[in-house]
Amino acid sequence: MSTLSILDLDLRNKRVFMRVDFNVPIDKKTGAVKDDSRIRAALPTIEALRERRARVILASHLGRPKDRERALSLRPVADRLAQLTGADVTLAPGVVGEEVEALAANLNPGDLLMLENVRYEPGETTDDPELARALGALADVYVNDAFGTAHRAHASTEGVAHHVAASAAGELLEKEVATLSRLIEDPARPFVAILGGAKVSDKIGVIDRFLGVADAILVGGAMAFPFLAARGHSIGDSLCDEADVDLARGALAAAEAGSCRLDLPRDLVLGDRFDAGAQRRELDGVDVPDGWMGLDIGPRTAVDYAAEVAAAGTVFWNGPMGAFELEPFAAGTRVVAEAVARASATTVVGGGDSVAALKQFGLDQQVDWVSTGGGASLELLEGKKLPGVEALADA
Repeated sequence: MSTLSILDLDLRNKRVFMRVDFNVPIDKKTGAVKDDSRIRAALPTIEALRERRARVILASHLGRPKDRERALSLRPVADRLAQLTGADVTLAPGVVGEEVEALAANLNPGDLLMLENVRYEPGETTDDPELARALGALADVYVNDAFGTAHRAHASTEGVAHHVAASAAGELLEKEVATLSRLIEDPARPFVAILGGAKVSDKIGVIDRFLGVADAILVGGAMAFPFLAARGHSIGDSLCDEADVDLARGALAAAEAGSCRLDLPRDLVLGDRFDAGAQRRELDGVDVPDGWMGLDIGPRTAVDYAAEVAAAGTVFWNGPMGAFELEPFAAGTRVVAEAVARASATTVVGGGDSVAALKQFGLDQQVDWVSTGGGASLELLEGKKLPGVEALADA
């Protein structure tokens, strides 16, 4: 990364505007944070800033508020951060304005001020220059540690960097970019990519990129069905978009012309509907009859994929192998997750539902790197520029 690190800057007594990704699940009954993984991931940078006697202003979004819904306030997040750091965390009454400016101006070295949900401001998601300027006026230095939103050109992720004296990457963002970039630039061989989830269109960019750098791509989840349809198999009532079939057909042709294998399931687990109480049957093959839908890879495919993972030097996993949230259809994802967890390879899990699956199976601490960014990790792997990173480089 051609950006400054926080170690490159003199931060003593400086006001530091730190963008974090605290978009965490909140328990609707208790109002407390249900999963604090993203908060914990930002702690090394927060503590490093406090140790360097910076005056820290934290900014994050939570959900997609249409107005200023109380349910999307960052109050529970501020409370959880205070518990984790043992420090007082002041929650500002808003994002910008005179009260916020006064709170920022009166911070002492090591203090933590959290702005309210930045998406309470309508100009956040449009990268409004006036909002970006107002955010920049709160601080001397901008630090971006929110990799999960680095693919968005928003006021608090991109615009603000142009209105401060200096900008730097936080420790988490640096590690994310370095880890994911290494997958493309210098992976230990064999490099195996496991891709699942719902739609080919969501991942065609990374599929195309991996066809040029990976040794094998293992496809599962609902996105396997456009590939199977492209090969002439019947898919019954399985989730499949016709546009995805065309994309899959192109990827299959590219794989045949290249050196990367693109492996598809050879058996499936079917259900008569998407429900935990659905009638379930195993199919020794991949031609799905009418009235049934594929909801998991079959046991033979799961064993095959686990063997590929065991022999790999590098493994990247993004997307479940089936409807793992429904216990009758969780086995394929569980087998793959366990294989990734016990692999001797460098293992990287790319955010989203794959992380949820690892946590469900109690395996999230057994992989080398769990990315905090789903969309951001895929866009970086595709080779796209991330506005939140580019703004740091420009600054």
